[in-house]
Amino acid sequence: MILTNINPKITNPMKSLKTTPFFIVILLLCNAVYCQEHVDHSSWDQILILNVTEDGMVDYDGVTTDVAVFYTYFRHLQNISPNDRWSQEEKLAYWLNVYNATAMKMILDEYPIASINNLENPWKRKAFKTQNIRYSLDDIEHSILRKFGDPRIHFLLNCGSMSSPRLWNRAYTSSNITEALEERTREFINDPQRNQINSSTVRVSEIFKWYENDFTSYNIDVIDFINQYAKVKINPNLKMKERNYITYDWSLNKNDKKTPITSNN
Repeated sequence: MILTNINPKITNPMKSLKTTPFFIVILLLCNAVYCQEHVDHSSWDQILILNVTEDGMVDYDGVTTDVAVFYTYFRHLQNISPNDRWSQEEKLAYWLNVYNATAMKMILDEYPIASINNLENPWKRKAFKTQNIRYSLDDIEHSILRKFGDPRIHFLLNCGSMSSPRLWNRAYTSSNITEALEERTREFINDPQRNQINSSTVRVSEIFKWYENDFTSYNIDVIDFINQYAKVKINPNLKMKERNYITYDWSLNKNDKKTPITSNN
């Protein structure tokens, strides 16, 4: 039987609820809680897009014009800290952005400078604070990021130096971090400005010497790791010596400089 005398004044109770101030308040509270627990990297993303070239060179003068936006983002990072509800991807993206933004802030605070090494004790300086704990660049890299157990993180870190892996002109996020780890690693290893691998020459970044243990933690050696990504493969029987490593160029990755010429190092 079809009912035809339904009272037309009766409406969907859920639709009515959604128009009440109570429902709006709940939505605002939920959004506030989410924002307090999760980091928004969009402003960092815009700073990088506008001021970092495809080659990873930085327009520090340009960043200084947007320095208020940058400092707001940096404070946002300090006001949020990963918790157990975050995915591993979200945690990793957060700490990678923290490292790169902290290095940039240290440079901007005393800009213009020729190198991050011109700063007083840059690697041990407690320049980042969250949850009342202060961290240095060394703390972030060695005590947090390396403990993720993925050696590819080394190719996503940038300390503002010419020989550092290129600073990506995008922010790392939980949605792009998996692809970024692969792409940035492949890009770095095959970058002729940072590694020379051909039929007659094998000269690679000192990163592979400094963090050798990270690259050999899966029953492979450094050459095996490099060969996973290199377009030109290195003879697996090669014994790496000091001459096979390129001297690190610590000068600032400012966009008015040429990229390092490895053959001259």
